[in-house]
Amino acid sequence: MAAEGLITRESRFTAALTLARLEDEIGARGMTVFARIDHAAGAAKVGLRLGPTTVVIFGNARTGTPLMQANQAVGIDLPLNALVFEDEAGKVWLACNDPRWVAARHGLGASFGKIVDAMAAVLDAVAKKATAD
Repeated sequence: MAAEGLITRESRFTAALTLARLEDEIGARGMTVFARIDHAAGAAKVGLRLGPTTVVIFGNARTGTPLMQANQAVGIDLPLNALVFEDEAGKVWLACNDPRWVAARHGLGASFGKIVDAMAAVLDAVAKKATAD
């Protein structure tokens, strides 16, 4: 399940509760949820089965915009997103791109280190709150 630049954390909760906790924590930290994509619902519309699989797109323009000002291609990876899914064994996971990997992918230099480290810390805190007590 590990992919380069992807941070994956097992959740103690159901997919629905993990998703609700994730969105609550995003809001509590002053970020905006821009969209929710329910892949399972999309699969069902074409007659296919997929366990709970939802992407939440979220962020804060004040944090992300400086990265895009340096390299607009960063916009392919921003706003941030998190995937909540239940695997075939019934385990629930939260996965997201590591902001440090995103910065390296787009060649952002050390001058963006503080912003990227802050993004990573907030994302880690949000993920912990969504997946654990």
